[in-house]
Amino acid sequence: MFLALRELRFARGRFGLMGLVISLMAVLMVMLSGLSAGLVNDGVSGLKAMPVTAFAFDEGTKQDNAFSRSVVDAEQVATWGHHSQVEAAEPMGVSIVNAVTGDGDQIDLTLFGVAPHSFLAPAISAGQEFGDPAGIVVSDTAREDGIELGTVITLDRIGTELEVVGFTEGQATFGHVDVAYLPLGTWQLIAAGEAPDGAPTSEEVAALDFDAASVVALRAVEGTDLAAGKADVLAAGDADAATTTMMLEEAFNASPGYQAETLTLDMIQWFLYAIGALVVGAFFTVWTIQRGHELAVLRAMGASVRYLLGDALAQAAILLVTFTLGGLVVGIALGSLMPAGMPFSLEAGPIATASAVMVLLGLVGATVAVLRVTRIEPLAALGGAR
Repeated sequence: MFLALRELRFARGRFGLMGLVISLMAVLMVMLSGLSAGLVNDGVSGLKAMPVTAFAFDEGTKQDNAFSRSVVDAEQVATWGHHSQVEAAEPMGVSIVNAVTGDGDQIDLTLFGVAPHSFLAPAISAGQEFGDPAGIVVSDTAREDGIELGTVITLDRIGTELEVVGFTEGQATFGHVDVAYLPLGTWQLIAAGEAPDGAPTSEEVAALDFDAASVVALRAVEGTDLAAGKADVLAAGDADAATTTMMLEEAFNASPGYQAETLTLDMIQWFLYAIGALVVGAFFTVWTIQRGHELAVLRAMGASVRYLLGDALAQAAILLVTFTLGGLVVGIALGSLMPAGMPFSLEAGPIATASAVMVLLGLVGATVAVLRVTRIEPLAALGGAR
């Protein structure tokens, strides 16, 4: 560390410039992590908030956008309800609609049709739970569109009127659209094309001969293999119910655009890590070449290769950790200034993981660069200097 610290003080201009580059990459990494987490939340926060272990889709449903493609019936729901490792199986309807508020504002909503008082019913932050056929509970983020308790929303083309009776706890979105929870019977009225012009009534729901839903939501019995995330136990249930089941996180890929967005951002992040490793490696390659004479003197004085390698890596670690932390601070500060409408979320876990990967890959690049220390011949280097 003696040599590393002295060189950091002596060549502070060069190390400062390199540190600035590392800090800028750290800022970019924070922004990408925040954007990635924000897009995930904006795409599937409604699913993430559900106490669901897995979703069962109709057999043969194409997996991308499967929530809107799949159709299951009451028999499939009942079959899953008898599975030994399933505590509860509930039908759930999913559809994305266009609507208009009483003020004439156009909005998009994802309708989640669920049974009132079931485990799928959302937690409420304001108002009351839905129960009336015309009542809906919407995402708390819908307030940004001017929606309030008592707002009447009219669905385009069918004229069905739904009244906002509550707001969820926090964000609940699906496919980048605010979620509106409503009774399953009301959703089935809409899906069957039997929805009235105006507010639906209990009589209309009771008279409907339509038991279809989009998916079967499953909650596992605690302590079972299914609760532990072992999806292989679902094969027998899928065969009996003629369904294809996905664990909760796997089912995120069945939401609109989720997989394409996350893969794109992940690829950009990994390119950033690779660029960081190459930049750090290039810097330390040049730095090692420039101080070849000094290293040769140290080797001639008896310094071991192990000592020189350790000293060089310590220098790289100090540079990477210090300026990565600086970049994190700046990135988090910039992230806090992002406008409310942008899908951006600063989460400690992804940022910490990305920072660790960035530092580790930077050290890998530095290690490759400073390995040339092992090839320094003291006498040849000293003679070349003369």
